[in-house]
Amino acid sequence: MISFYNITKIYPPHTVAVKDVSFQVQEKEFVSIAGRSGAGKTTLLKLLLAQEQSTRGQIFFDGQDISQIKKKDLPWLRKRLGTVFQDYKLLASKTVYENMVYVMEIISQTKRHILKDVPQVLEIVGLTERANNFPAQLSGGELQRAAIGRALIHRPDIILADEPTGNLDPYHTRDVIQLLLKINQMGTTVILATHNKEIINRLGKRVITLEEGKVIRDEDPGRFIL
Repeated sequence: MISFYNITKIYPPHTVAVKDVSFQVQEKEFVSIAGRSGAGKTTLLKLLLAQEQSTRGQIFFDGQDISQIKKKDLPWLRKRLGTVFQDYKLLASKTVYENMVYVMEIISQTKRHILKDVPQVLEIVGLTERANNFPAQLSGGELQRAAIGRALIHRPDIILADEPTGNLDPYHTRDVIQLLLKINQMGTTVILATHNKEIINRLGKRVITLEEGKVIRDEDPGRFIL
């Protein structure tokens, strides 16, 4: 499904973010990309999202070379990827329901699909009772579940979660990770980037470990060992 081949990313003038990174992710996998802050985890996700271009190497997603993707093909890529960030990135002026509707309107979904899909996703993420609340009225855990719902609303093939529990306490951290596992069990590929050792070691899933931009370990099941 996804293949990284000898990917190197150098930021001017000489900062090497990732170096000679190669791995593959299969459909419906749950993969953790582990490493300390600055190890290159976020850079790999940005490259897959085509927010950055690699200095060397290739990234393939279902046969499409993302490292050479044209601007006109970006909507195709973004429709197949859902992203979850540490700082939620919800629209403060919109309710939970409206945040999800906004995404569907951007990709030109019909009103019929909106009326059907938004309630379904709200139920999946456990926010049916909070649908009409604004972000400022939600707890940290609820904010991240809303962000996951927004990422899931267009039914992407892959969820990319970049440090999704970085601002959460242990209770809400477990809640969010269980939700990501549930989404994976429903058939969506999940790529989780985190430096949280406890999360990774509890998951019992595949772990790709980065250190100074290089893959030093790729094990399934794996642990966070540095």
